[in-house]
Amino acid sequence: MNPGAATAASAYRPRDVVNAPDIKQRIRERSAARGDSQEIAAWLANHFYRHVIGNLDADPPAVQPISTQAELLRLHRRTEPAAWALERLRAHAARQPPPHESPAAGASAPLWWVEPDSAPLLALESRLLEFLSTRRGTALEGKLQRINCPQALARWTLEHLAFARKSESGWAEHRPGAVRPLLRGQLGVFVEFDAQSPDLRAEMAYESQMMRHCLGQFSARGALRGGYGEHYAEACEQGRLRLFSYRTGTAQPRITVSAQVLDGGRLRIDQIKGKQNRPPIARYLADVLALLNHLDADGEAPADALAMGIVRRPAHLLASGHTGAWCAASELHTEAEQLWLLQAHPALLDQLDIRSPLMQWLVAARRDTVPVPAFERVPRSAALQQSLELARRRAGSPGRTGNPR
Repeated sequence: MNPGAATAASAYRPRDVVNAPDIKQRIRERSAARGDSQEIAAWLANHFYRHVIGNLDADPPAVQPISTQAELLRLHRRTEPAAWALERLRAHAARQPPPHESPAAGASAPLWWVEPDSAPLLALESRLLEFLSTRRGTALEGKLQRINCPQALARWTLEHLAFARKSESGWAEHRPGAVRPLLRGQLGVFVEFDAQSPDLRAEMAYESQMMRHCLGQFSARGALRGGYGEHYAEACEQGRLRLFSYRTGTAQPRITVSAQVLDGGRLRIDQIKGKQNRPPIARYLADVLALLNHLDADGEAPADALAMGIVRRPAHLLASGHTGAWCAASELHTEAEQLWLLQAHPALLDQLDIRSPLMQWLVAARRDTVPVPAFERVPRSAALQQSLELARRRAGSPGRTGNPR
């Protein structure tokens, strides 16, 4: 790949994001908290920031269009929006066609909002950190600014495909002394990698071999040094990362979990990977939940957890006496819990059993942004059904546009 093949101008699309300064600030704060090198911190504040602003594509609430002042004020919460943003929305409203006319083809929101700490954004940042920190000894060492974010992500993908295809020249053996049992589950046992073990890196290579991911992929395989494996091994040896593996049968790895160690020793779950970096299969859900609650990890559920249908209840819901912060979305039964999921993770609504009349009306009101299965499964009172039928008739009448379900 030629790092200069695509210019920054063509790599990053234009998009007016009203909270762009907050996004850059959070990128810098996380970089400082991790102790990133100056070169990596500068790359993230430049290329990753521009990619988030122009290219990040994720479902609400991670990325949200803003077309009205009411939407802008809601997202800004208690802070005053910028004058230029309010003016942009006023101009947008003045250009809108009358209600009886169809909107212009290709019309788009004038402004956007990107959550600075959303799960999709943090997952992307973690992937890029993995790539950037493994450029030692490559043509990009000391020259990271020459590669833009889409190119870095493409390189990451190609390298991981190569790991999956690569035939092993030597079989990595399980090193029992490099792991210690942590938690027995229904189908297997979670073990933790021992950061002080002389066989740590060899066991990481075994984990990678069986799972076909990059945790223990060292560029110098004989010496177990360099490459993606170095990134994880060094963090583990320095106490910045804890690694866990779910084993069944004769020490067969099924799930790999990594967690960042925060100040004070608390953990923040980073990744939960099944084989080939896919989400773990559903049969292991209960045991993954048991581990997460055993670790008492802090922070939001990462993208890997959400892909399994796992969420972490916020503090205001934990006050009601739940035994575990981490749960399956399908376990959220109270109206308060379901309202929180609608706001925080609407893509998981199809896993709920929605009985609350308030929730039924709210899902109907947001039917353009919730999953179709969730909308179709919601029970409907006579009043709600009548309102939906009226909306359909109005949308289908001459001079009306719409696509009600």
